Amino acid sequence: MVKVTLKGLLAHKLRLALTALSVVLGVAFVSGTFVLTDTINRTFDDLFGEVSANIDVIVRAESGFGGDTGVDVIRDTIDERLLATVASVPGVHLVEGSVGGYAQIIKPSGEVVATTGAPTLGFNWGTIEEMSPLQLREGRAPERDGEVVIDVRTARSNSLAVGQQVGVIFRTGTDQFTVVGLTGFGTADNLAGATIAAFELRTAQRVFGKPGRFDTIDAAGDGTLTSIELRARVAAAMPAGIEVVTSDQVADEGARAVKQAMGFFGTALLTFAGISLFVGAFIIFNTFSILVAQRTRELALLRALGASRRQVLGTVLAEALVVGLVSSAVGLGLGVLFALGLQALLGGFGIDLPSTTVQFLPRTVVASFLVGTVVTLAAAVSPARRAARVAPVTAMRDGGAGGDGSLRRRAVAGGTTVAAGFAALFTGLFADLDNGLPLVGLGAGLTFIGVAMLSPLVARPLAGVIGAPLSRMGRMAGKLGRQNSMRSPRRTAAAAAALMIGLGLVGSVSVLSASIKESSTRIFDRSLAADFAINTSNFMPSISPKLAEDLATRAELGAVTELATGPWELDGARKDLFGATATNLRETLNLEMVEGDFANLARGQLLVEESAAAANGWSVGDTVPMTFARTGTQQVQVGGTYRRNELAGSHLISLEMFDANFTDRLDFVVLATVAPGVSAGAARAAITEVAANYPNVTVRDQAEVKEENRRQIDQLLGLITALLALAIVIALFGIVNTLALSVFERTRELGLLRAVGMGRRQVRSMVRVESMITSVMGAILGLGVGVFFGWALQRALADEGIDVLVIPAGQLLSYVVLAALAGVLAAVWPARRAARLDVLSAITYE
Repeated sequence: MVKVTLKGLLAHKLRLALTALSVVLGVAFVSGTFVLTDTINRTFDDLFGEVSANIDVIVRAESGFGGDTGVDVIRDTIDERLLATVASVPGVHLVEGSVGGYAQIIKPSGEVVATTGAPTLGFNWGTIEEMSPLQLREGRAPERDGEVVIDVRTARSNSLAVGQQVGVIFRTGTDQFTVVGLTGFGTADNLAGATIAAFELRTAQRVFGKPGRFDTIDAAGDGTLTSIELRARVAAAMPAGIEVVTSDQVADEGARAVKQAMGFFGTALLTFAGISLFVGAFIIFNTFSILVAQRTRELALLRALGASRRQVLGTVLAEALVVGLVSSAVGLGLGVLFALGLQALLGGFGIDLPSTTVQFLPRTVVASFLVGTVVTLAAAVSPARRAARVAPVTAMRDGGAGGDGSLRRRAVAGGTTVAAGFAALFTGLFADLDNGLPLVGLGAGLTFIGVAMLSPLVARPLAGVIGAPLSRMGRMAGKLGRQNSMRSPRRTAAAAAALMIGLGLVGSVSVLSASIKESSTRIFDRSLAADFAINTSNFMPSISPKLAEDLATRAELGAVTELATGPWELDGARKDLFGATATNLRETLNLEMVEGDFANLARGQLLVEESAAAANGWSVGDTVPMTFARTGTQQVQVGGTYRRNELAGSHLISLEMFDANFTDRLDFVVLATVAPGVSAGAARAAITEVAANYPNVTVRDQAEVKEENRRQIDQLLGLITALLALAIVIALFGIVNTLALSVFERTRELGLLRAVGMGRRQVRSMVRVESMITSVMGAILGLGVGVFFGWALQRALADEGIDVLVIPAGQLLSYVVLAALAGVLAAVWPARRAARLDVLSAITYE
């Protein structure tokens, strides 16, 4: 039986190669993702370990959040006089204070140096070289006010050089500096895409608004104590509210923060790898089903010669195992190239990674082979069992595949699977779970499987309807192509199922995208009262509060409102908090009070959105324990509740209260109205004049805000659709494989058609018609499921403001047309192969 298996593989190597391709691509995604993420993790572990190697302990303010809060929590500053206290502790050899904050560089042309979401960091330049994470690469260190050192990557990518004048935007305003040096962060040219600007200490304290203060104090021992012993000794000399930690802990926090910030990348890639493998499983199932049908006589002869059902089952599964192992090995190798390509792509986006060896861990090898072989074997189990059930005498008498199962049983099984998928999907979307995504994924998978099981029930009539116009246009070739699709509804449905998954997901993204855009437009209509919104291109909190101060002095403007956001904790759960200008917020936002008095916002009380208040059981007058990283737990009274306003969030305090509990506030948007008697053009001109000093912001009126929001939604969901296109490409390979196998199976039939006068062009047309019918069927089934998924996602997000369902009929119809065109392309090779068959050889083919 081993020899039979090997000969079977060699006899069908071309057919199985197309099947293996789908597994190869999926495994390449998996292995490449693991290689890339492991390399990134190792890179930043080494980098942060390297820059803290000569530091033993770090002194900083305690976090009110407590526990392992990480570097993303902005703590309070500490008095610079503690530097002398730390230096006086026995065992301390070197000490250095550091201060940092927001610093965005402006090029000499006046354009801002933008990042793709990475922070724009500013620091003081450390005077003790061995303790500083910044390493001078060119020029000199900053020595006086008006001098700055920037990172190498920012300088090179923006044509900046030593000696040039640049502007820098801070939380406190904008200032001009001369570039006197270029630096790296450890051995890297920058830190994961962030820009770096470094100043001498007193300048840094001034521009960051921290005179006489440090963020941290670094200390290195004289070698007589371990870092743990030194930490205990320094901690004993510190006042209340100050904590002392080892440099290893801070290095771990820094590396973990960067890895978490980039973690979405690996998660997204693994998700798309899973989708690709899921699509590939349908192709494997279809391929092995067809191969089993074509080899019915061969398998029956083995049974007649004494092979048991178990041996026949083992033969088919062994073939699948070999396909899975070979595909996994090839995919594993391609995954390394895939990871290198992704690393180069990150570099193109400004995320520079220090040079390190590619991390090829045993986990990657095991996961790749496990995923590839398990998916292949699981998909081949049903065809293998069908092969084992073939009756020898019946199969030798009839070249068909034998029974393919009862349609009634298929309907029951498919209906049950769809019902289970719906149950899992709706539970994941609507139940109160900590993480419903796994259930959503399971529900979507079961739904697709169930629909694929049910699709043969509608394949014949659907193929007839789709093929009707093609049969009229293509005459005899069109009629035969339509009849071939209708003659094998199971095969046609199975080939269409793979494409159904890809287009189903694309369709759901399209529905969700259209719904989000329309809902967002309505959110702005009902929530925004301001005439103008000033924000950054990435909508991140990076606007200097000085901008609003400058705008408030302009007579052309009425109300000027700042909005800021930051984290707080309630019973250990992290929540978002908005801070707003209390005096004129209701002039720029449509905020409708339900209970309480809006004036309580200015009195230091908390306003809560009504559903959030109900969920927590809060009423006006209740006291809420709000925990802040800077100030710890504060007892804050609820001053009122308001109707949902997505632009105001669920919890709202005044800017004065926000500044009292947060460090280094930056606004994420500034809203402004036109003063009475002033034209909108004059008001805009005034805003533009002030904003010229802050080139990181953009001025938009209400219509432009809505359009920009729609553009960003299109950009994000367009990227998702592009990644889903891989699943569609894999599905098209499945159609190619199915058509090629169909040509092999119908060799004699095609020969007879040629013998009675059908031309090669007609043969090609017939195969193309079959492919178009299959592709359009997959598109129709997939988009039907996709619209359902899109509706379910929209309903699940209704409470988040996505309360309008939009079905983009024109866009979905274009996908059907594209699917038909893709079907024509998929049929090119099988059609040419069918047309080139030798007539006499085909007639005598067995």
